[in-house]
Amino acid sequence: MSAGNLRINAERLQCRLQALADIGAIDGGGCCRLALTDDDRRGRDQVVAWMRELGLQVQVDAIGNVFGLRAGLRDLPPVMSGSHIDTVRTGGRFDGNLGVLGALEVVQTLNDAGVQTERPLVVAFFTNEEGARFAPDMLGSLVYAGGLPLAQALEVRAIDGARLGDELVRIGYAGAAPIGVYQPHAFVELHVEQGPVLDAEGITIGAVEDLQGISWQELSITGQSNHAGTTPMRLRHDAGYAAAAVSHFVRGLTRDMGAGQVATVGKIDLHPNLINVIAARAKLTVDLRNTDEALLQQAEARLAEFLETLARDEGVEITSRRLARFEPVCFDAAVVQQIERVTQRLGYPQRRMTSGAGHDAQMLARICPSAMIFVPSTKGISHNPAEHTAEADIAAGGNVLLHTLLELAQQEN
Repeated sequence: MSAGNLRINAERLQCRLQALADIGAIDGGGCCRLALTDDDRRGRDQVVAWMRELGLQVQVDAIGNVFGLRAGLRDLPPVMSGSHIDTVRTGGRFDGNLGVLGALEVVQTLNDAGVQTERPLVVAFFTNEEGARFAPDMLGSLVYAGGLPLAQALEVRAIDGARLGDELVRIGYAGAAPIGVYQPHAFVELHVEQGPVLDAEGITIGAVEDLQGISWQELSITGQSNHAGTTPMRLRHDAGYAAAAVSHFVRGLTRDMGAGQVATVGKIDLHPNLINVIAARAKLTVDLRNTDEALLQQAEARLAEFLETLARDEGVEITSRRLARFEPVCFDAAVVQQIERVTQRLGYPQRRMTSGAGHDAQMLARICPSAMIFVPSTKGISHNPAEHTAEADIAAGGNVLLHTLLELAQQEN
């Protein structure tokens, strides 16, 4: 069979997706593998075992990123593909996992067909992409791309208090390879869309050309605890009300700024958290995103102005702590066009897209030409055990990844 007629083994890819989903499985068909937990270690061990079965040279770097190298005919910078295998607490089976196991399937397809590439291929998975246990998200790829010093990353504390560096040692993934062990020729990440666009439009492949900027803040509000029945409304310093006002404000902000702006209050904690006591303290998170950096800065400024007014009017103290801040990313035009050409040749319906979620590819874009391939998420559901992508769409995404990587890996310069 000529290289142009190669197709992945979709059934084999599905079997690996299921086997990985069984590690940390939760009710409803999803899985929970928070970064650097015991279940994450078990997932890592399984993927590393598959890498070795395929003859890949495995290296683990000092932040726990894992790389499997398939040698090329020439000692040139490799073409890299992959994603992450950590999940949120109520995760699905495809988010991140498809990108890693899809890249492994590409390697096995090439192995089975006896196809050699000029450049090496590297399958990668990065530490703590989700940010569900350690902040910021995309931490491993951020360190890899030089955006966060290793020493600082190792000191990050988890939501359960554990130190990241200690957890790497505990699970056996504090690796010896240096940060930036490979300087990629290009990076391509296959991923489920995690949104409704492809599914709603009946389109199989999204060629992702850009990615939203992300601003995460944690707000701490200090008011005064008091009796819920005897304290007149005009005399309250209610941290719970202030937290609700922030949530209401950011929703209104999205209406004012238009469809390109999204905002979420995803977590609120109140103290003392009792039905008949005015809350003395509140802690909440605000997630702002926009594809336009100037507009994202505008949203941040408007939120800061609102917080100042709210604190004054309600007699509360409000402090903020930045959890993550990433500018919008434009992916490499040539790689995006290559994905489009491959998709057209294979006969799949396609469109260009923006990613509303953060991905490791946005960090790799700092150091090499990068882009992403999206496949549909049924009803746009993700970060949920009900997350689903049809087998035919997974196969299509795998085939587009196969031929995109193959073309990139045959480039001499």
